[in-house]
Order: sequence, then C-alpha cells, then structure tokens
Amino acid sequence: MEFKNPLSNIKWKRIFGWMVVVALLATAGVTYFNFGAVFSDGYRAGTLIKFSRKGFVFKTYEGELNQGGIVNPTPGTAMVNQIWTFSVKDKEVAKKLEKMEGKVIRLHYKQYNKMFPWEGDTNYLVDEVEVVE
Repeated sequence: MEFKNPLSNIKWKRIFGWMVVVALLATAGVTYFNFGAVFSDGYRAGTLIKFSRKGFVFKTYEGELNQGGIVNPTPGTAMVNQIWTFSVKDKEVAKKLEKMEGKVIRLHYKQYNKMFPWEGDTNYLVDEVEVVE
C-alpha cells in the first residue's frame, strides 16, 4: 500500500503568487493612506513670524504662523500666542513666503497622516498663499 499525500495536488506556486500579489496591494494601500491621502484641508491666517529652509540631508522649507493670542484675565500675566508650524514643497510658494515675513497672510494647507522626510517636518503642507489687507 502506497501512502499518497492529500496536499500534493495543490499548486503551491500559484498560491504563493497570489499571496505576493495580495501583500503588494496591501502595502500599496497602506502607503497611500499614510502618505498620499489628504486628511483635511483649509485656511489659516496670521502673521508670518518665521520662514526658513532647513535640514541636513533633505532641505525643506519650514515656517511658523502666529495666529494671535489669548489674553489671560489674571492681572500681571502675559498673552499666550498660538503658533502654527507648516511645511512648503512648492518653490514658487516658498519664494512668495520669503517676501512676506512680518505680514498678515492667509495660507491654504493640506494635512496628511505622515510626510516623507523630503517633503517637510510637519504634516501640514501649504500650497497657496495670499496677503490679507
């Protein structure tokens, strides 16, 4: 009597191939969700207090916007400013922002779950700027 393996008829190469395809699709989906999908977008306005190009390996444009402050009702206490940090990928937008330091501006941004290191330090990517009169 000869022993016959019941799993010998299964095409293991085909199953492995489908597993690789599913793993690649799952990886692509997770990568898009984390780095490509926009979580939110909108506008923020305030005074541009800092804008610079920084980084050791990847040079990115980073800025800070003072959105105003909250005055503490207790006498003798200081005003607390709300600072919003952002990144800029587009060089044309960066050139505009370099000239607007100290001015009241309005920025359009997109917020991502995560950013690649060469896109910026923050999850907020500014793509449009205008001066508020």
